[in-house]
Amino acid sequence: MTRQNEAPMSATLFTGGDESVLRDAVSAHVQELLGDTHRSLAVDEYDDPDYELADVIAAANTPPLFTDSRVVLARDIGRFTAEQLRPLIAYLATPNESTSLVLVAASARLPKSLTDALAAGGTTVSTTPPLRQRDRQQWITEMSQRHGVSLDADAGSLVAAHFGEDVGMVAGLLETLAAAFGPDRRLRVDDVEPFLGERGGVPPWDFTDAIDRGRTPDALGMLDRMVHSGGRHPLQVMAVLHGHYTRLAKLDGADARNEAQAASLLGIKPGFPARKALELSRKLGGTKIRRAFDLLAAADLDLRGARELPDDIVLEVLVARLSRLGA
Repeated sequence: MTRQNEAPMSATLFTGGDESVLRDAVSAHVQELLGDTHRSLAVDEYDDPDYELADVIAAANTPPLFTDSRVVLARDIGRFTAEQLRPLIAYLATPNESTSLVLVAASARLPKSLTDALAAGGTTVSTTPPLRQRDRQQWITEMSQRHGVSLDADAGSLVAAHFGEDVGMVAGLLETLAAAFGPDRRLRVDDVEPFLGERGGVPPWDFTDAIDRGRTPDALGMLDRMVHSGGRHPLQVMAVLHGHYTRLAKLDGADARNEAQAASLLGIKPGFPARKALELSRKLGGTKIRRAFDLLAAADLDLRGARELPDDIVLEVLVARLSRLGA
C-alpha cells in the first residue's frame, strides 16, 4: 500500500480499484485500531447506498460509551459531490480526538477540497498494487504479513507471477495459507504451490516486454493467460499490440533526443514509459517497426475471416513472429 502523511491522524482515506484488495486493507486497518476491543462496541459502519454524511459526522462527534475510543467507517464516499462533502471537510479541520474516522473510495478521483483537507490533517492510503512485477512481489510480502503469513523470497515471487494482474485473488490465498500453516512457519514454494489454483491474467506491459526481448516461450505463455485466464478477446489483444507499436512508430524518425521529447511526442508524462519507448524504437528501427505493422494487418484480416484459422493459432503465429523482431 502507498501512504501519504504517515504520521498517526484521526482520519484515514483508503482508495483502490480492486474491491477485494480495498476491503482487505480496510479490514486490517480497522482491526489494528480496535486491538482487543470487540468490534460491536466500538465501530459504527456506514455502507448503505443511501446513508447521509450528516450521520457519519454525528457519529464521529459522539464520545465513546463503553470504550476509550471509537471507529467510524464510511464507505463509497466518492459518490458525494464537493458541495455535499463540505460538512465532512469542516469536521476534518477540528476532528474529535477520541474518534478514528476511516473513509473508503474505490476511485482516487475525489474533490480537491477533500484531498486538501486530508493532506493537512489525515492519512491517504492507496491500495492499488504496483505495476511492475518486482514491486508487486514486495506488495504481496507486505500483504502476507497483515494476514500473519510468512513467505520466503521464492514463494513471494511465485505468487506474484502466478496471479499476475488478478490481485484480488491473493487475499483468499493468504487466508487459506494462514489457516493451514499458522503464523510461525516460513513458507516455501513447495508449501504454497498446492494452494495456488488457476493462474491469473498478466498485465499487457509484461506481455509486450516479453515480445520486445525476443522471449518467445514467455510471450506465448502470457498470451495464453491473457486470453484464457484474463478473459481478453483476441481483438483486445490485437489492440494492445497495435497501441504498443503505434507508440514506437510515432518516435521513429522523429529525432526525439531524450525522455522529455519522447514524452511530448507520445502525449504522456516524462518517466520510465517514455524512456523505454524511445530506447525500443531506436533498437528496432523503422524497418522492423513497419514489418510489425505488416504482421498486425495480416493477423487482423485472419481474425476477421480472411483465412479459416482458429483465433488461437493466428495470435500465436503473430506473437512468435513479433518476438523474432525483438530478438
